[in-house]
Amino acid sequence: MSNQPDSEIKNYYNQLAHDYDNNRFNNSYGQYLDQQERAFLKRILGKTAPTHCMDIGCGTGRLLDYADYGVDFSPEMLKVAREKYPHKILLEGSLTEIPIENHQLEVIYSFHVIMHQDYATTEQFLNQAQQKLKPNGKLIFDFPSAKRRQAVKHQQQSWHAAHQMTLAEIEKLLGTQWKLVESQGFLFFPIHRIPTILRPLFRSLDNLMCRSFLKEYASYLVVVLEKQPSVNN
Repeated sequence: MSNQPDSEIKNYYNQLAHDYDNNRFNNSYGQYLDQQERAFLKRILGKTAPTHCMDIGCGTGRLLDYADYGVDFSPEMLKVAREKYPHKILLEGSLTEIPIENHQLEVIYSFHVIMHQDYATTEQFLNQAQQKLKPNGKLIFDFPSAKRRQAVKHQQQSWHAAHQMTLAEIEKLLGTQWKLVESQGFLFFPIHRIPTILRPLFRSLDNLMCRSFLKEYASYLVVVLEKQPSVNN
């Protein structure tokens, strides 16, 4: 759980913004993770139009191909995203203050954001998303797998990606507002450490393991939640 003030996290991403894409995704690890995340989004979103989707924590716009709305709390990250996607609706906001009217969206997705938060913020995010989504709308987000970190004896040294969870912990947060309809892992094997010639074989095996009963031992987990009927909607 991170106790880092939001202002410090925002400053971190403001300073990193103009080198973010190169720093995080111009390497074999980042490219492979990007491929897994895109394949997952394409499958889950299906024929859902980008006009009904929002990417929260959109950063520099890496996954904005699938949403017309993007939200981030870093103005410098948004500046880069606007250069790439001048016709998208890109807004400054956060997980707990989503800048759109209630019941407007069919899908909200958020990647590499919950990992920097804590349980209280995650719960607030669920409440906010529930208000912004249409009936039966979907909420998609990822987080580091606690079981994987326990298995490899991972010791987190800073706030960055410090918020790890299990699927059981997510289910405890859902209450009657949400139904967990799907979950999957990302990065079961350290693909970036495997010789290039062998990667195609390991990619297929990695994808298989990430969707198996061992998925909680992948580096990350992603969940798809469906908004449930409420007397207040």
